[in-house]
Amino acid sequence: MSTRIKICGITRPEDGIAAALAGADAIGLVFYPTSPRAVSIDQAARICAALPPFVTTVALFVDAGQLAIEDVLDAVPIDLLQFHGNETPAQCEVFAKPYIKAIRMSEEANLAEAAAEYASARGLLVDAWSPTEAGGTGECFDWARVSPAMRDGLETPIILAGGLHPGNVAEAIATVKPYAVDVSSGVEISKGSKDIDKITAFMQAVRQADNT
Repeated sequence: MSTRIKICGITRPEDGIAAALAGADAIGLVFYPTSPRAVSIDQAARICAALPPFVTTVALFVDAGQLAIEDVLDAVPIDLLQFHGNETPAQCEVFAKPYIKAIRMSEEANLAEAAAEYASARGLLVDAWSPTEAGGTGECFDWARVSPAMRDGLETPIILAGGLHPGNVAEAIATVKPYAVDVSSGVEISKGSKDIDKITAFMQAVRQADNT
């Protein structure tokens, strides 16, 4: 099975197009005002309008209110929701959209418990833990904690995030064997601006890992 690829933190139509043409399966739009990669509803709508077909659009929220999320969904063609805060399963399920739940890998994090709690999630996105940031730190965590041996019997698809870049994603895939990988800062020239060469190198590294 080919590892799916999401390029997150897209802020410009040209970056969305570049990611899609390079072979990305999904792009991520961040609706978290304090993030340097945050987009407005108008920005997100322009990005989505520029995308070619068959690219999944993912909206990322961090403890956002229901009305704020509904405002986005009313104006932007979003395919999948990503909840990156302390949202309860009930808060994630209230929208007529599939969702994935981010699990920040603190020492206390337990994937089996998270999968049971968020049984309605289409996948769990495992990310580095930070006491101050909800994500996008560019930091890795110990991938062995989410290796196949550590998640025996867990059927929920795992999306690996946190500090991935063209130089380490092959090792990450070999260790974790995830359903998908999610990259943001690892393919940027500056926060919020993607680098097409880095995106291409990331894609190539993933495909090489899949064929190893």
